[in-house]
Amino acid sequence: MSETNSAAETVAPHRYTAAMAADIEARWQDFWDAEGTYEAPNPSGDLAGNPELAAKPKKFIMDMFPYPSGAGLHVGHPLGYIATDVFARHQRMTGHNVLHTLGFDAFGLPAEQYAVQTGTHPRVSTEANIENMTAQLRRLGLGHDKRRSFATIESEYYKWTQWIFLRIFNSWYDTEADRARPIDELVAQFESGSRPTPDGRDWSALSSVERADVLSGYRLAYASDAPVNWSPGLGTVLANEEVTADGRSERGNFPVFKAKLRQWNMRITAYADRLLNDLDGLDWPEAIKLQQRNWIGRSEGARVDFPVDGAGDITVFTTRQDTLFGATYMVLAPEHELVERIIPAAWPEGTHAVWTGGHASPAEAVTAYRKLAAAKSDVERQAEAKDKTGVFTGAYATNPVSGEKVPVFIADYVLMGYGTGAIMAVPAHDARDFAFARAFELPMRCVVQPSDDRGTDPSAWDDAFSSYEAKLVNSANDEISLNGLGVVDAKAKITEWLKERGVGEGTVNFRLRDWLFSRQRYWGEPFPIVYDEDGIAHPLPESMLPLELPEVDDYSPRTFDPEDADTQPETPLSRNADWVNVTLDLGDGNGPRKYRRETNTMPNWAGSCWYELRYLDPYNDEKLVDPAIEQYWMGPREGQPTGGVDLYVGGAEHAVLHLLYARFWSKVLHDLGHISSAEPFHKLYNQGMIQAFVYRDSRGIAVPAAEAEERDGTFYYQGEKVSRVLGKMGKSLKNAVTPDEICAEYGADTLRLYEMAMGPLDVSRPWDTRAVVGQYRLLQRLWRNVVDEETGEVTVVDTEPGEETLRALHKAIDGAGQDMAGMRFNTAIAKVTELNNHLTKAGGPLSRSVAESLVLLVAPLAPHIAEELWHRLGHTESVVHQDFPVADPAYVVDEAVTCVVQVKGKVKARLEISPSITDEELEALALADPAVVAALGGAGIRKVIVRAPKLVNIVPA
Repeated sequence: MSETNSAAETVAPHRYTAAMAADIEARWQDFWDAEGTYEAPNPSGDLAGNPELAAKPKKFIMDMFPYPSGAGLHVGHPLGYIATDVFARHQRMTGHNVLHTLGFDAFGLPAEQYAVQTGTHPRVSTEANIENMTAQLRRLGLGHDKRRSFATIESEYYKWTQWIFLRIFNSWYDTEADRARPIDELVAQFESGSRPTPDGRDWSALSSVERADVLSGYRLAYASDAPVNWSPGLGTVLANEEVTADGRSERGNFPVFKAKLRQWNMRITAYADRLLNDLDGLDWPEAIKLQQRNWIGRSEGARVDFPVDGAGDITVFTTRQDTLFGATYMVLAPEHELVERIIPAAWPEGTHAVWTGGHASPAEAVTAYRKLAAAKSDVERQAEAKDKTGVFTGAYATNPVSGEKVPVFIADYVLMGYGTGAIMAVPAHDARDFAFARAFELPMRCVVQPSDDRGTDPSAWDDAFSSYEAKLVNSANDEISLNGLGVVDAKAKITEWLKERGVGEGTVNFRLRDWLFSRQRYWGEPFPIVYDEDGIAHPLPESMLPLELPEVDDYSPRTFDPEDADTQPETPLSRNADWVNVTLDLGDGNGPRKYRRETNTMPNWAGSCWYELRYLDPYNDEKLVDPAIEQYWMGPREGQPTGGVDLYVGGAEHAVLHLLYARFWSKVLHDLGHISSAEPFHKLYNQGMIQAFVYRDSRGIAVPAAEAEERDGTFYYQGEKVSRVLGKMGKSLKNAVTPDEICAEYGADTLRLYEMAMGPLDVSRPWDTRAVVGQYRLLQRLWRNVVDEETGEVTVVDTEPGEETLRALHKAIDGAGQDMAGMRFNTAIAKVTELNNHLTKAGGPLSRSVAESLVLLVAPLAPHIAEELWHRLGHTESVVHQDFPVADPAYVVDEAVTCVVQVKGKVKARLEISPSITDEELEALALADPAVVAALGGAGIRKVIVRAPKLVNIVPA
């Protein structure tokens, strides 16, 4: 406690101080917990027996739940939690049945990395972190329904994460029905012959391995060998969404490389169109919608097949199929599966020396180049480097429109992550292809007439020519001519021609790739999958869930060399042979058999893909969620056609990670009939960030911000000059301020008010500990207006307030109420402050009605002091469930406003008028005013501009 507060207590024993705040806040937090004040009733039973409660509209409010860090909370973390708490409290007071709770996203790399360093089991450190953060959050007075809280590491929770995975594994996407269906229905189609197998054989003629392979091509969760993002620094693979724009891991900033591994994937691409289209019905920030649209990346074009002798077809996707006659070579991504199949034993006769890279054979050249490409990130590969690299595979493909043999290269500027991993190169009309063709002395053919004077010989050009407005040239064969057509017409004509000849068709492509769902870690949900002796994956029966993590001695995964095909990552689970190798009866009629468990774990995103559903029905051990409960809280309704949480608050950084994944899981569960909501979150709000100054010494090392001193605009630490910049708040930057510190110095209500008053919620703002005292003084004045600081007695009187006070009160009620509903908490606090200042200046005891309205007005923002004052005013029920005050319109409107009257743009009169005056009435008053008549001097009037009730502008003739 500060010396100032101690001195004040000596003078005024009942003054609102940090010590008093601590006592008030602890008492009411205990009371709320004991009384279940924030428990939200569910429709089954609770609402049925309470018609009044059942008639209330519901409001489901959520925060993106926290990861339980060992560092605990700093004052930046609770910004969103306090905001949703204020909003939830206001919604309760305005007649809503509010569900607001918070859990912990507790699987993930930080706890595992700590375990590697210290040997501490991740569960031990995680649960300790949860306990600490729970205490910190409780001290803030957050009105959560604590019965519904959980952590994703609880077996009762991840049993259902595993259950959902099995639903996804046992489903396929029916493109005709445009929804997911159980895999058994697909099997029935194969068995009946209504759906042919890929090679035309009867289903009964396929071996069990062949059937499993066929079904794997349809399942929404499947394992495959594919190029993946390998991060040696983390010892695991990463999804595309977890790799930053500069080719590093989103967590830890480690380099990421390409490797080929067998991994689990989620077929999120099956939902690309729906994920895109359903954004229109969501109340989300446009910036987040745009990020998702760009990540999904829908583009219309054509699939074109280029045959390769003896090796099948190379299929490309292009949005410029009109330029097909200009394709003079092809490029495959180095990782493309066809590369090995098309490589001849020796270089074809006449192979250009620059194409070989100086290697004796195509196999040698390809192997060497693949090693170089694997060491680059996707961003580095796509960078506009001056020198293009690649190597000839030794193979030729046939251009289907010209019959021309075109060489096939591999080059790192083509990625497997987009299209088919193969391109037809049209160097005259694509800048990257142009640069590559120049480097490798490849032919270029102009097929789009340039609009400038460069001519049609690309060898004389400085760069490619690209246009959607120009006409086609040099684009004809014996069957079709595109010459003279515009791009749109040419695309349509060539697409139809390709389809008629079975060498292509119009199609839609997406940038979105399937979601890589395996991690080579320990601290994650185990896959409920086992493999038989033939390598076929089998789902565990529901009776065997949850599959829990075994104990291990070493939490470190063994990394591997992605260039060495004989090495594979070794996961911590794979070293526990007793857990991996098991004999089980899966209830499939085959009796007990030997199996091998999956030794990868699920990514940390798995638990957050569905946690909103667990909040609804957290103790249900029989179903994922009771249908009636889910329908009540999240079902579709007017204005929310796809259902979902009413308000979801969190950071914008999860736009294409958590938010996209959760949408996918919801759609699968909706298709399979488990939930009524096709979207998880109807309204999304992104809060800003609380920033803090970072002080660095001459070495660039951060020094403790609390110990930096300012002298005449220059900053020093221990006598040495330091720099100061605004940045993130965090332990590593030595500028973190904990909520515990502020609560100890001023109280939780002061912290709540300060964070909400700092500025608009969606804007980042700098933290300034010195400014916190302003909100502390507001609470002290509020307290003083109701309680005598000497005696502790309530000072209100049972008399009617004056009209001026009524106007101030009702304007504050009206304005602050609208602001809270609109999440403009900073302006709501300003209005409460203005009212409180008015009451302070007015002097004398407050009327009871004014005092009670003031307390109710401040209750969502500073609930502890409001609860204390409410009870001191004689009430026995909690302030939490009282009605928010309603403004009287008669007192909200100003009694009179000042209207400025101008003649020739100069003010000639000011009129005190009713704010409801009409334009016609105001014009008549202005023209009749003596000062205006004198200013006109008998001149005629050309125009009168009226902006009731504030302005009249008269223009003489």
